[in-house]
Amino acid sequence: MTTRRAEPRVVIIGAGFGGLYAARALRDAPAHVTVLDRTNHHVFQPLLYQVATATLAPSDIAVPIRWLLRKQKNTEVLMAEVASIDPTARLVSCRDGTKVHYDFLILAAGARHSYFGHPEWESFAPGLKSLEDAIELRRRWLLAFERAERATNTEDRVAELTFVIVGGGPTGVELAGMLPTIARFALPRDFRHIDTTKARIILVEAGPRLLPAMPEALSARAARDLVELGVELRIGERVTNVGDGFVELDGEHIDARTIFWAAGNSVGGLASAFDAPRDRSGRVRVLDDLSVPGYPEAFIVGDQAVLRSRGADVPAVAPAAMQSGRTAARNILHTIRGEGRERFRYRNKGDLATIGRYKAVGVVAGRQLAGWLAWWTWLFVHIMYLAGFRNRLSVLLEWGYSFFTYDRGDRLITVPPPAPAPAKNRTIEPTW
Repeated sequence: MTTRRAEPRVVIIGAGFGGLYAARALRDAPAHVTVLDRTNHHVFQPLLYQVATATLAPSDIAVPIRWLLRKQKNTEVLMAEVASIDPTARLVSCRDGTKVHYDFLILAAGARHSYFGHPEWESFAPGLKSLEDAIELRRRWLLAFERAERATNTEDRVAELTFVIVGGGPTGVELAGMLPTIARFALPRDFRHIDTTKARIILVEAGPRLLPAMPEALSARAARDLVELGVELRIGERVTNVGDGFVELDGEHIDARTIFWAAGNSVGGLASAFDAPRDRSGRVRVLDDLSVPGYPEAFIVGDQAVLRSRGADVPAVAPAAMQSGRTAARNILHTIRGEGRERFRYRNKGDLATIGRYKAVGVVAGRQLAGWLAWWTWLFVHIMYLAGFRNRLSVLLEWGYSFFTYDRGDRLITVPPPAPAPAKNRTIEPTW
C-alpha cells in the first residue's frame, strides 16, 4: 500500500499511552509518521473499571486517534490490525493486506491479562484491558442481577449475586471497591424480587497482601477499607480452576456466575519477531535507550518491554508507558540528527488507587496518602490526564452527579444475551 519516502518513515504500532505520547513527541520531526491501531480510538485505561461498573459511558474515556493527532501534518493514522513484523525487511504486515515499510519502529501494542497457562479460563473470567473488555464486564455485571431477579430458588439467586474478582492489584482493588457501592446504593430501587445489597463480592489475591507495589501500611489500609465496604478478602489463596459458574480456590468450590480477572500480564506475539531476550511474560529486555538488542532502529515501549531505570525495574503503569514513548521518539530524533541517544530515566510521580467514595490510597512525591486526601488527589490527577476538554468536563459532571445522588446513568446492556432456556410453568409473582 505504501512506499518509502525521501524522509525517514517512523511506524508506531499501538495508540495507547506509549504510542500516543511517542507520536506527539514526533510532531515536528523531519519524518513521516504512521500510527497503526486495530481500533480508531485511544482509551484512558485507568478508568476502564468505571465503564465496567456502569459509572461512566465508554465515550467518556475514549477519544478518536485521528482527532488527537489531527494537527500533526507529518502523521497519518491507519486503522489496521498488525499481523506480523519482519525485522530484516523492516516491514509491518497487517491482516487486511496492508504492508508498511519503516526506517524506525516503535512497538507499543500493550498487553493482555495472563491466565498462567490456562487460556481456557478467559471465556469464564474476562479481563479488563480494552474498551470492549469493559463493555463485556458491564454486560455480565448487570445481567447477573437480571438473572437473579428471575431466579426461582435461593441457590441460583445466591450464585447469581456472588461476584469473584481475581487479582489484588490496582484494577482488582478498584473493581472490588466500586461493585458493593453500586449494589448497595444505586440498584436496590430497580428490582422487585431481589435485595441487591446482599450481593457478595470476593476479592482473591494469591500473594501475601493487596497492592504489592505500595507500602505495607497502605496495603493494610486498602484491605480495611474494602472490608468496611463488605468485600470478602481471600488473601494468599490461589485460583486452581475456573469454569462455567464456579471458581475453585485451593480446591474450595465457590458457585459464582460472574468472575472478573485482574491478575498478571502477558504480551502478544509481535515482540517475538525480534531475536532478543525476553522475560517469562514475553516482554523484551530492551537496552537503556529502549531499542531492541541487535535492532537499533526498533524500539519497544510500555507493557511490551522490560523497562529499567537507575538499576531497578519500572512498574507496568500508564506513566511508564508515556515516558518510555517520549524517550523512544526523542532517540529517533537524535539518530536522524546524528546525535547520541539518551538513556531512559523513569520519573515516578506516584501511585494511586481508589477504593470507594472518599476512599483511596497512594504515594505522591514520597508521601503516603489515604482517605479523602488521596481520593481528591486521585480525582484531580485522572481528570488532568484525560485527553480532550470534552472528556474532562463529561467525566467531572458524571462523577459529580453520581457522587451526590448515588445514581449510575449508564446501566445499559448493549449486547443481547443468549435466549434463556424455556421454563415450564414458571410464574413470578410481584412482591410489592
